[in-house]
Amino acid sequence: MDYCLKNGDIVVAEPDLDLDETLDCGQAFRWKKTESNYECTYTGYFLNDFLRISQVKKGQFIFHDTTEDDFLGKWVDYFDLNTDYSELKRQFSEDETLSKACGFAGGIRLLRQDSWECLISFIISQNNNIPRIKGIIDRLCEHYGGDFPAPQQLSAETPDTLSYLRSGFRAKYLADAAHRVNAGQTDLSAIAQMPIDEARNALKQILGVGPKVAECVLLYGMHRTEAFPIDVWIKRVLTKYYPNGFPEFAGKSAGIAQQYLFHYMRNLPDIE
Repeated sequence: MDYCLKNGDIVVAEPDLDLDETLDCGQAFRWKKTESNYECTYTGYFLNDFLRISQVKKGQFIFHDTTEDDFLGKWVDYFDLNTDYSELKRQFSEDETLSKACGFAGGIRLLRQDSWECLISFIISQNNNIPRIKGIIDRLCEHYGGDFPAPQQLSAETPDTLSYLRSGFRAKYLADAAHRVNAGQTDLSAIAQMPIDEARNALKQILGVGPKVAECVLLYGMHRTEAFPIDVWIKRVLTKYYPNGFPEFAGKSAGIAQQYLFHYMRNLPDIE
């Protein structure tokens, strides 16, 4: 990654990033595509800090109206810009199917999200689609003045008071998660440092958090790249292409490999 300052913006060169592939692939839900004169522009939040970012052309981006300190201290980490994705894709391409997936959507990067926001988002995501997930999260933030609520704020809610979300059965799960995190029964910072199986079990103590949600929180909210969420698309990939198991060489970065496979399988259903 290279960058420079220009007219109050940060101009970034990064060949292994595509905004559509990264911000609209189902790993984060507070990004919205907006009209602009660029290839694409998104607005969104990390820790309630706003960003507008544009893709000028392949490999070139503008981080609008942000300081160099914020860019280096926050957004470089959030977009995982210090990780060499070219090298990761080179390693993944030792496998034929992964090579095709990386070639199809080579601009996907793993966002380093906040673990609390990620936990709540993926509880909401259960048996849901992306537009509806975004709608529920929008209503949640709107209720709290536009910000994503902290555990202490959300812990005051009950399933009944969360009816404005129209989240159905998930309301009781949200209330339990908020209570547990606020009371210290679930320590997300500590879980992030646990051996992976212990971390999985700790997350599954939260009402409604099963294997898939736990893996998503570990991968997207704690950057545990060995975590491997399995949904219907990944089940199809594993059944069709990896009946004898996922390649061992990708184990430490299996979650990143999963991102390429998920996007590939979901967008090319004719390969089933």
